[in-house]
Amino acid sequence: MTRPTLHYHPLSSYCHKLLIALDELGVEVDKQLLNLGGPAERAAFVAQSPMGKMPLLVDEGRPVLETSIIIEHLQRCHAPAGRALIPADPEQALEVRLWDRLFDLYVMTPMQAHTADLLRPPGERDPVNVAKAREGLLTAYAMIDRHLEGRTWAAGEAFTLADCAAAPSLFYAVSYVPLPAGHGRLAAYFERLMERPSVARTVDQARPFFRFFPGRAGLSRRFYVPEAG
Repeated sequence: MTRPTLHYHPLSSYCHKLLIALDELGVEVDKQLLNLGGPAERAAFVAQSPMGKMPLLVDEGRPVLETSIIIEHLQRCHAPAGRALIPADPEQALEVRLWDRLFDLYVMTPMQAHTADLLRPPGERDPVNVAKAREGLLTAYAMIDRHLEGRTWAAGEAFTLADCAAAPSLFYAVSYVPLPAGHGRLAAYFERLMERPSVARTVDQARPFFRFFPGRAGLSRRFYVPEAG
């Protein structure tokens, strides 16, 4: 069987989510670094991913879109026996999918609103939208902190798809909106995520690119030292 091809960029939060999942599942893919600044490469990419969103997986000529769907596809079709990020039990699987969606929608999305605003020319920035995104993140932090009581990982005692979503969304979000004092469970969870080997390896791969991250000023120096480039 031909290995799938992953079109990605090491700085992308959604690509981080997938890279963590690949590591956890023990799935090998051929990686193609995307350069969407090149017209020909962009056109070829958009032909397979019409919304122009990364990552994109191509498996035996078939494009597979949307990170959570890609991960489920890889688990079903390529992961060795015993490696799973979505449980077989239907109720447990619903819990995992719920928290995957909550991290994507309520942490990743407002985090990306901060990034998008910094990419605009100074005269076109939207402080009202940024303030709304900040409040959204603070609300999400409080929700997650409450939920984590008695849990090691987002959906229980096993590392799952939900944690693959949590790691990059929180990693980048806290560079814009640090975790408030009093969210001890969330702070401890964040540290567990950063210490997870699959997450640590993904962050390490991204280090050379952090100088291009618009929110790099808020990254912890354990992840990015400006004078180091």
